[in-house]
Amino acid sequence: MARKPTRRETNGRLEDALATLINNQAQLVGQMSGFVSQFARIESELMEIKSILLEHKSILLDHQRILREHERILLEHGKILDHLPDAIRAKIGFKHR
Repeated sequence: MARKPTRRETNGRLEDALATLINNQAQLVGQMSGFVSQFARIESELMEIKSILLEHKSILLDHQRILREHERILLEHGKILDHLPDAIRAKIGFKHR
């Protein structure tokens, strides 16, 4: 039959467990400051990325507006070019039969 641990042995294990717990908590607190600084750096970089994306979005919207304007102008020029042969014939006096 196994002997029952004495009070001194039980207290010793409890003290060891508490010492381990305190040590682990101290390590965790030490690591947390590193995590906090990493999080702050990541958050700062994220804000910079968001700013860049907003700037790019603004530029993209400007380019889309310019492309729509160019498309409108090209369509207008296409219509003018379609009517150009008739306008030239009328200018030089050529008549259709």
